[in-house]
Amino acid sequence: MKYLPILFLGFLFLGCGKDSPKPPEAALLSFPLQNSECTTGTSLNATTSQVAFSWQSARYTTTYDLKVTNIFTGISVNVSTQALTVSLPLLKGIPYKWTVASRNTDTQEVAVSAEWFFYNAGSETTYAPFPAQIIAPESGTTVTRDINNEITLSWSGADVDNDIQGYSVYLDTFSPPQNLEASPSVSLSSIKASVLPGTLYYWRITTIDREGNTSDSGVYSFRVLR
Repeated sequence: MKYLPILFLGFLFLGCGKDSPKPPEAALLSFPLQNSECTTGTSLNATTSQVAFSWQSARYTTTYDLKVTNIFTGISVNVSTQALTVSLPLLKGIPYKWTVASRNTDTQEVAVSAEWFFYNAGSETTYAPFPAQIIAPESGTTVTRDINNEITLSWSGADVDNDIQGYSVYLDTFSPPQNLEASPSVSLSSIKASVLPGTLYYWRITTIDREGNTSDSGVYSFRVLR
């Protein structure tokens, strides 16, 4: 009988235990579509239209933070909401990128959606390519050379007009990089580059389409292991 109080306390402890708060899950974006021309906006005037953003409900989420960035200027608009859609006035004929961050009140963890790109439709008959999206090396990472003292630079490209002609890949030891490492055609999305050990490198990609339009990925950096 002397064991009963101990057993009782054990059951009491287990019964009073709380589950750990569940972190929010990332939202799945719905609209505007990835790498598209958004033509459904409501025109407000000659330069601006109202665009509706929407995404799917994410589990364990109480609020969503929508972030929409003008790719030309880098200026972002941020909106916090409990809804699954937000309408914003945007400049016509401008490329944008957008993400949604999921949050809840029980944890500090944040889940961020994929990043989608689109053009807000304007009077243009041709559009510049979207900036190339860097895949590897990611900025700020450390990489290891292969047996030939080379690393692989990889990216992805997209264009509303589907007329990308090729890329200019710049790699240098200072920023912004000016040394043209390669000029691959649209059929390629990676190159090999010779690098030195223990060196910090900067790289960027210019995307060119058949109309002569260009876009720049921005500068990324990585360090090579000794």
